[in-house]
Amino acid sequence: MTDIDDALRDVMRVDGALAASLVDYLSRITLGAVRSSVQGPDLEKVAYGDTDVLRAKLSTLELFGYSPDRLEDIVVTLDSEYHVIRPLSRRARQGVFMYLVADRGRVDLAAARATMSEVALRLDI
Repeated sequence: MTDIDDALRDVMRVDGALAASLVDYLSRITLGAVRSSVQGPDLEKVAYGDTDVLRAKLSTLELFGYSPDRLEDIVVTLDSEYHVIRPLSRRARQGVFMYLVADRGRVDLAAARATMSEVALRLDI
């Protein structure tokens, strides 16, 4: 098992990663955060704002009759960045998500998503 700090360091090894965090979306509290030397977003504000994004999507899935466990991640595409929100499905009842900000020109999005998935499986919180 991997602790929060080790998990976030593993996610930051993705080429192009700018910032990563782990957020409790029930309380909007950041459980851990890491940034590259490049200036990234305020991860406390990210925790607050993207909690609403995730809650909205989970609510929409419920309207469709879909299980929340079907949601792998949400990718937000900006002009120069990708923002990836990944709820931890094994811990869905605890309300935790992993967040990655990556440089759009440098990151392999599929590889980043795969890394986040693998790290989430090892995470012990």
